[in-house]
This record gives sequence, structure tokens and C-alpha cells, in this order.
Amino acid sequence: MIGAITGRQDFLENHLLRLLPTEEYERLHTSIRRTSLALGEVLYEPGGLLDHVYFPTSCVVSCLYTMDDGSTAEIALAGNDGVVGVAIFLGGDTMPHRAVVQIGGNALKIPARVLQEEFARGGRLQHILLRYTHALIIQISQTAVCNRLHSVEQRLCRWLLVCHDRVNGAAIAMTQEFIANLLGGRRESVTRAARHLQDMGLIRYSRGHIAILNREGLEKMVCECYRIVTDERNRLAHL
Repeated sequence: MIGAITGRQDFLENHLLRLLPTEEYERLHTSIRRTSLALGEVLYEPGGLLDHVYFPTSCVVSCLYTMDDGSTAEIALAGNDGVVGVAIFLGGDTMPHRAVVQIGGNALKIPARVLQEEFARGGRLQHILLRYTHALIIQISQTAVCNRLHSVEQRLCRWLLVCHDRVNGAAIAMTQEFIANLLGGRRESVTRAARHLQDMGLIRYSRGHIAILNREGLEKMVCECYRIVTDERNRLAHL
């Protein structure tokens, strides 16, 4: 469902857009629409033309690579701290991966042409988006390291904490099969890891929902990749 933007309050729900000065907000807000995105909804397909950019407000979107044999792995995600469709302002019009809604919710949708024109002005928006892209590159790089060197249990802890940082509340609607696809592992491995975390009292998993019961416990178990990416994101947010 798509509706009209009602005012500046909508921009405040995304951490990038809330940084815009009034002048740039005034140029953009009439072209932006709030859209409701469902779990599993595909925003972009590999090689498909990007005609809109999405700024999540309450949803989380995963960028997934799919190999020829059908196996998948998450390379990055964006929530209310980011934007989906960076190729549009970096000079491209397609992406080599799929963008899928990982956690359903709302986003602000901006036509590609409108964002490109504002980016070309060289104002605050350009600075914000380039800064975010730097943080995104670090996230992608660290995800590759994590998938290669760390256990499924550590990667699951990282994924849960990253999602928890970007949603309201402790419950995440997600099946173990979908999580396995995101982590690039087997469902059985994710099931064992989730069961162990549940036995330790850190999470509760039931009927496609994961509730985080003990965030501090997850932070003690997670690998250093979570902190590296989070610290860099927080550092860039204050530059």
C-alpha cells in the first residue's frame, strides 16, 4: 500500500533523511511516498532496472546473492539507518543481487530521477549518501569475513543483534529456513544454533517468530564483526 507523505515527521523515521536541511527536504518531500512492504517482497532482481530508491523506516531489507545452484547468502542489509538502491546515485541503474524484505514494515520510496537530481546538486544529501556508502562497504566486507571465519552460532547472534538494532521491539518474524538462506548455511545448522541459544535463555523461537530475551547474552557470544560494523556506523553518523 502506498500513500502520500504527510510531513517532515515521515523523514524523521529514517536516520539518513532526518539529517536533511529544510531546503533539501522541501525539494524532495512532494516526490516521496510511504510504502508498506511485506516479508519476502522482492524490491530488485539481479540486472533489473532500478527505478526507485527505498529508505526503510520500520522494515529491514536484505541484499542477497544467488548462485547458479540456487544457494543464497546475505551480503548486506539496510533498516532505518540506511537506503536500498545505492547504484542509482553511484552512476549505475542495475544491481547484480536481489533485494528482499527481511522484516516487513514501512519505507519511503523516491523515484530514481528525483534522487539523482538532488544528489547532483552536491548538497547535504550527497554528503550523507556517500558517507552511508562508505559504511555499507565496510558492512559488506565484514560480512564476507564473518561468513568465512565464524561459526553459524556466532553469525546467527550477529544477525539477530543487527536486526534488533533496526526494529521496534524484541520480536522478529522470521523462519529458520529464511535465516539459513540469509546466512548461507544449512537449515539444520541454523536449527541447532537457534536451539542452543534458546536453551541458554537468550532467545525464544516459536512459529516463525524469534523473540530476543537476553540481548546482553547475545552480545557476549557474538563475534567481533558485529561491533566493528556497528562502531563504524555510529562513528560516521556523527561526522
